[in-house]
Amino acid sequence: MSASLVVHDIVASVWSLMGAGAEPMIGPPGSAVHPPQLEEGGFGTGRLLHETASWRGWMCLAVFVLAYLAVMTEEFHAVKKSKPVILAAGCIWAIIASGAAAMGIDEKAIHTAVLHDLADFAQMFLFLLAAMTFINSMNERKVFAALRAWLVGRGWSYRRLFWVTGVMAFFLSAVLDNLITALLMGAVVTAVGRGSAKFVPIACVNVVCAANAGGAFSPFGDITTLMVWQAGRLPFFEFFHLFLPSAVTYLVPAFVMSFFVPDSTPEPVTDTTVLKRGALRICALFLGTVALAVCFEHFWGIPPFLGMMTGMGALMVFTHIITITSDEDSGNKIDIYRQVGHAEWDTLLFFFGVIFSVGGLRFLGYLDLVSHALYDNFGATKANIAIGVVSAVVDNIPVMFSVLAMNPTHMDDFQWLLITLAAGVGGSMLSIGSAAGVGLMGVAHGRYTFMSHLKWTPVIALGYAAGIATHFAFP
Repeated sequence: MSASLVVHDIVASVWSLMGAGAEPMIGPPGSAVHPPQLEEGGFGTGRLLHETASWRGWMCLAVFVLAYLAVMTEEFHAVKKSKPVILAAGCIWAIIASGAAAMGIDEKAIHTAVLHDLADFAQMFLFLLAAMTFINSMNERKVFAALRAWLVGRGWSYRRLFWVTGVMAFFLSAVLDNLITALLMGAVVTAVGRGSAKFVPIACVNVVCAANAGGAFSPFGDITTLMVWQAGRLPFFEFFHLFLPSAVTYLVPAFVMSFFVPDSTPEPVTDTTVLKRGALRICALFLGTVALAVCFEHFWGIPPFLGMMTGMGALMVFTHIITITSDEDSGNKIDIYRQVGHAEWDTLLFFFGVIFSVGGLRFLGYLDLVSHALYDNFGATKANIAIGVVSAVVDNIPVMFSVLAMNPTHMDDFQWLLITLAAGVGGSMLSIGSAAGVGLMGVAHGRYTFMSHLKWTPVIALGYAAGIATHFAFP
């Protein structure tokens, strides 16, 4: 695209935001630059786009920005991230609905838009609820405690533990999510690294990079990859093309950091943990449920959440059998509804707030403007790489949902894989850029901090660039 056309589009977007009545004439004679319009059959007509320049549009945008500032500063005020975005979602849609008559929108259009967002949320919610219930059940059966005990009792050197925890985090996060993987490996790191103040921070950085990179090549590894799969942008097996770029993204910084890991051996830690009854069978049932979700989508065209819920039903029956066939004092009884209750409700409700807040901004036309400014002006490749960098500061869930809501026209499978990779691993550049980093700061409080992660950001950024280069080299 020529520089003059870029200027044309930028001026047109600014002109639209200013709410000017007549369209500016720039470029060759007779070439009026028209502001972009929402497509017919979407959430209304092209007139909705003009509300980005109205006071209602600005108010909705301000509400979202304020809510997200509260999310970003959660560490300081301790208000859970779901609370401000849920409030923002309700306020945004209330502002839209209250001005529907003035904007020339009928109630049916708003109703349809809200139900569309509800369908998106419901599918993601049920999928994640089932997955979290399985993970909580495995945790209750001591699966993760046994794994941790096995690792800390090996008597390995710090450098070997650095690589073992990193590689395990990379592969585990492809099946579990990156947050749970980071917390598990973080517990191992802090347990064996009590006597080394130098080992814990660098090992935690390594775990965060590995968990985020491993989550990028699997639909189950991260909420963002799950969103892309559930939205139908990529088929299930297409994600595994990102294995090599994801591995490079992790290995490059890990290789550099490994030279700074102490080569001494920590004091052996004795920890014996016995698996509870049914632990391994629940693990097998979880893997079978994942396979069932894939089959539902791949062979029968049924949304994957139904496969996960079917597996969750099987888990409920299995745990009931364990409970009624176990002695009262055996410790093997399990209340499955307690495991449901222990789901990450803050994350699930945060997802609700994000979907409905971003959905309101999309309804007003903001995402159409952003899509035009980014993807039309700079191209899909530059836009996707830049969005990945942004995800180091802004949580990748709203970032990815915004891209999905924009649905840029220039995105083929290669570009959807690129944005999946970029948004997944871009958050590794800062400790606050991913759930794995934020969670690990809590586990290793005072030892793994924002600043201890920041010192390795240049090396992590090098891995980010190398991973993207690998994606282009081996499409």
